[in-house]
Order: sequence, then C-alpha cells, then structure tokens
Amino acid sequence: MPDNTKAMRSDIEIAQSVTMRPVREIAALAGVEEQYLEQYGNYKAKVDYRLLRENSRPEGKLILVTAINPTPAGEGKTTTTVGLADALRRLGKNVIVALREPSLGPVFGVKGGAAGGGYAQVVPMEDINLHFTGDFHAIGAANNLLAAMLDNHIQQGNALGIDVKRITWKRCVDMNDRQLRNIVDGLGGRMQGVPREDGFDITVASEVMAVLCLSDSIPDLKARLGRMVVAYTFDGKPVTASDLKADGAMTALLKDALKPNLVQTLEGTPAFIHGGPFANIAHGCNSVMATRMALRLGDYAVTEAGFGADLGAEKFFDIKCRYAGLKPDACVLVATVRALKHHGGAAKTELGKENLDALKAGLPNLLRHATNIRDVFGLPCVVAINAFPTDTAAELDTVRDWCQAEGIPVALSEVWAKGGAGGVELAEAVLRLCDAENHFRFAYDADEPIQDKLNHIVQRVYHGTEAVLTPVARRQAQELDALGYGNLPVCMAKTQYSLSDDPALLGAPDNFAVTVRNLKVSAGAGFLVALTGEILTMPGLPKSPAAERIDVDETGRISGLF
Repeated sequence: MPDNTKAMRSDIEIAQSVTMRPVREIAALAGVEEQYLEQYGNYKAKVDYRLLRENSRPEGKLILVTAINPTPAGEGKTTTTVGLADALRRLGKNVIVALREPSLGPVFGVKGGAAGGGYAQVVPMEDINLHFTGDFHAIGAANNLLAAMLDNHIQQGNALGIDVKRITWKRCVDMNDRQLRNIVDGLGGRMQGVPREDGFDITVASEVMAVLCLSDSIPDLKARLGRMVVAYTFDGKPVTASDLKADGAMTALLKDALKPNLVQTLEGTPAFIHGGPFANIAHGCNSVMATRMALRLGDYAVTEAGFGADLGAEKFFDIKCRYAGLKPDACVLVATVRALKHHGGAAKTELGKENLDALKAGLPNLLRHATNIRDVFGLPCVVAINAFPTDTAAELDTVRDWCQAEGIPVALSEVWAKGGAGGVELAEAVLRLCDAENHFRFAYDADEPIQDKLNHIVQRVYHGTEAVLTPVARRQAQELDALGYGNLPVCMAKTQYSLSDDPALLGAPDNFAVTVRNLKVSAGAGFLVALTGEILTMPGLPKSPAAERIDVDETGRISGLF
C-alpha cells in the first residue's frame, strides 16, 4: 500500500489516481447476476430489487460502525467502515459495504466530500458526492409533487377542509439554504394560489427520504407514502398523501430510486450506497433494501449509522432494526485521540499537540457510548482508534490501556493512510465479536406511552434525568395518541455534538433534562419525531462554504472536492 507521504494527498487526488474496475466485474464479485444489473456508465449501477425475492442465499452477519459524539476534529466513521470492509476482504472474507449517499448541502457547505477518506474511500467519489444516480432528485421531485398537489387541492375548492394554518408538509431542496426556512408563498392574486406561510426542508430531512430508506418493496413504498400526514382539517383530522391521491404518482417517480446503487471501494470491495437521511433530524441509516442486499450477497455486511451512537446507532437499533427485523452481530465504535481531547476541553487549535490530561478528561464520552452498546442494546462492541498522523504513542497507549481496563475490546485503525492493510487488527477483532455472545434488544418498547419512550431514550442512552415536554409538545403528544400514533417508535431530533440537547455540554454530562419542544408524526416512515433544542431541518452555509474551493477543468476533471 502507499506510504504516509503519499497518503497526505487530498482525498480526491487519491481517488483519481486509482484505476477503477468496470462495475460488471464488481457485480460478478458480489454475486449480482447480469439480469439484475442496470448500469449508469462504466462504474456505477443499480441493482433490481427482484434479486431479494429470487436469491434465497442465507443472510450473512451484520456489522454496524458508529462513533462517539462528533467534533470539529472529525472521527472518520465512513473511512473506518470502508477500511474495515477492505481489511475483511484481505482476510479472505466475502464482504459487502452498505453506506448512505451524501447530501449536496454538506458537500458544498461545511466539509466537502463524504465518501470516506485517504486510502479508504468509495469511488467514483465525485459522482457519489454530486448527482450520483439521481436518487435525491427523485426524492425531491416526489416531495414537491405532493406539496403542489396539496396547495392545488386548496386552490380548487378545498373539499377535504384543510386548515391552511395546520399544514405540516414542506417543500424541499438538497442544498443548505437558510433563506428558505420560512417563506410566504401564493402571493399575487386569486389565480396565483392561496397565500400562506411555508418553508423548505433539506431533502435528506424529507419524510420521503425516510420512507424510501425503510421500504422493502414497491407496494410497501406506495403504502408508506400514502400514510404520510401532510396537514390537518378544521376539525383536527389528519390529511394524508393518499387522501390527496398523490401516492401513485409519487411511487412512479421513486420506482427506480428504490433500487440500491452498486459501486466499489478503492480496493475493489463491492459497496451499496443508497439513501441518505441525516441522523440528527431523521433516522440516519442507509436503506433497508441496500442492507438486505449486502446481507444476502455477503458473508459479512458492514454498514454505518450517522453521527454519534446516541443518534444514528440508537435509531438504527430502535427504528431500522425494529421494522426490518435485523439483528446486528457486532458493533464498532470509532474514536480519535483528537476528538477525545476536544471532549476533554482542548481547543480546536491545540488538538495536534500531545495533551494527556485533556485526553483522559474526554474518555468518559467514549465509555458512555461503549457501555450503551454493550449494556443497553446487548451487543458486543470494539473501539476503533482511528489514527491521525499527529497522535503520539503515549496518547494511543492511553486510549488502548483505558479501554482494556474497562473491559472493552480495542483495536488501532490506520485505514486512512494504509487502506485495508491498516485495518487488519480491527477486522480480526470484529470477526471474534461476530462469534461472541449477543443479547440484542431495543432501548424501549414501542407500545409504551410517548412520555415513557422519551424518558427511556434520555435516561438509558443519554444518561439524563428526563424528557421535559413544553406545553405545546404535551398537547401534541395527547393529540397524536388520540389519533392512534402513540405506539410508534421515536426519532429524536437532537444536536449531534452532545449527549444532551445542549451542544456546549461535551464529554459525558450528568443531571440534565432534555426539552422536547415539538412532536410530530411521520406516519409513512412509521415513527414520531421529537424536536429538541434548536435543531433545524434546513441547514445554512458557513461563512466560507466548501463550494468556494470546488472547481472543474476543461476536461471535466473536478478538484477541491475534499
């Protein structure tokens, strides 16, 4: 593998230096027959969902990669996921990766690309980070078709009696655009629509995205779309997409988007990349279809959940696994020395310097997540120390010694610099865990009262005292229960930076309550959404967006993409 000097090149330079294998070869390696393959050029393809009905191969073992609470220093969860799969393949294992698609908003906003990093990437990374196979555009079109049909119904006489002040459905666009959070539309006179307050979500926050990722067939997709609540009538009854007769047309727009996308890692490991909900405002997991295909085709399927284990992993377990009947076999918890020092109070500008005191002060955040996975969800877990060039031997030894003292398996991961060769120690640890005792369980029972479910997440996962509902949220909980939605699991919309709802509370805070300011139902996806803190469903661009550094030359070669 390339040495560390070469590894200092940018991610896009590394990706562009590798000769990709034709996607037909990757499909053959994965066991995807030609009849199921729909090529999008030479290096990406969709796989028809008929494969899941017609391939009766037993499912492999499921490995989830998650992380500590993210920091500006970065944790490398996707990089670790890709590198772990490549390492398992080096050990002779039949392995498939299943990841989410990146959203254009973050790609052009805060961080550039999102296809792994260094020598542990999926390719073609430019396509994956930009339009890819058009899934997000299809989701946006379906979302906005529903919005158009809703407003047209009101314009054409409002036979359903929709209260325009109780419309919950928003339009969406896959870009960070704070200007669209709150708007007034329908202006200009009688024939230009009904004036009302409106707004946009980013596409990854649309319930259509969650529905697509949780659907297991076209009929299931249509049924879920039809159940989505878009508004309420003057007498308080929910209005659904099915009531507006939009579900069939929306399904037609999404029939190809439902098919998982097949690409490859830099080392030629097959990878499904499909769906992309954020984990702080949605359930944060790739599609059930892609995960199922990875399990059906591989002896090992490696997937990830967004942000920290308190968000993505909790929702992976309590929502995705609950609905899809999945049972993980092992969990990898990614941490970096730099991020732990940040949780321990070190300033971002000082993270490259050795600081054992800050490192030790940040380790409780790692312990919280590791013990949650082990004790709350009943899964075997290994800590992956994602190595950075600035880490010192003393710092790495401190994390390793601490984990071993706590009885938590730990392995050094150097996949960013060395690819699969740098993940062999981690892969060997994961293989041992896959054969270890497993008592997988959920953090709560979905049939519990809404308040109890919220309390159990806060107490068992965040280690807070309780969930405090504002008067508005209490009234919403009563209404949702009366409408028959009280037995749905809960999707917490919370800051990713802290175990609490306060992004400034780093490390492992105690004795805090989580304030739920709003409760709504995503009836199609099949969960309640609890909004906490100042969480937003439409992000904004930073002062210096990544888009300023992205360019393309006369040959079409892209630069600056991470």
